[in-house]
Amino acid sequence: MRDRFGFELTLLPVNHYGLVNPDDVSKAIRDDTMLISVMYANNEVGTIEPIAEIGAIARERGIPFHTDGVQAGGVLPLDVDDLKVDLLSLSAHKFYGPKGVGLLYARDGVPLWPMQTGGRHERRRRAGTENVPGIVGLATALKLGYEEVEQTSRRIANLRDRLIAGVLDRIPDVHLNGHPIQRLPNNANFSFKYIEGEAVLIQLDLMGVAASSGSACSTGAVEPSHVLRAMGVPPEEAFGSLRLTLGRENTEEDVDYVLEVLPPIVERLRAISPLAQDR
Repeated sequence: MRDRFGFELTLLPVNHYGLVNPDDVSKAIRDDTMLISVMYANNEVGTIEPIAEIGAIARERGIPFHTDGVQAGGVLPLDVDDLKVDLLSLSAHKFYGPKGVGLLYARDGVPLWPMQTGGRHERRRRAGTENVPGIVGLATALKLGYEEVEQTSRRIANLRDRLIAGVLDRIPDVHLNGHPIQRLPNNANFSFKYIEGEAVLIQLDLMGVAASSGSACSTGAVEPSHVLRAMGVPPEEAFGSLRLTLGRENTEEDVDYVLEVLPPIVERLRAISPLAQDR
């Protein structure tokens, strides 16, 4: 397929955990390949990709390597040398910075086409006056986020594991989406059979629990998650997906409350679901 600029795109498959195989990346490289781009961690199912391995392949072949590290900001290591990336994008709101502000790390020597034209700002990469308050806010939030990142990520991962274990233990016919171990410390994504995730969201909202059935980027979409479909999740189960994410202010009491209110919600919805009655 080709993008709007006429470049030909090669899209690679993922396995049932949502992982990209580095061997597939290597085999897909052509003589005219100009860029490789793979997410650091998926925003829906939380799977962490083998970025360093893919980066090593790209570096060996002399191809610039970009990773979307938005989900990784504030929770995963961002050493660009260890990751072997040439381009890294982040968004401030993911690590408690101001919304609407992001950054792109670019290694020296990587050619970039201007994002906006009309001026010589940002070394001719982006014309226009910089959002100084936003830039300072992003930098400060990133610095604060990594002062205790290991301890914070470990604590949140323990809450995540408590949530996952509780859901799988208390609710039948539910599947954890994404890699069981190689996943973001704050992400838990489930597929509930015989019901729709949107119905679960409404019920959880009434109980004071904020959740989502996919990514914020696809809010309002009527099709099942393309991420889950790419992982081989059947459409009827993809419609029953629920994403619960945790933050530094969440507690064990919050997790236990979800585990208290979620099972009866699922039970009530299945009781009126024609899909559940036909099982």
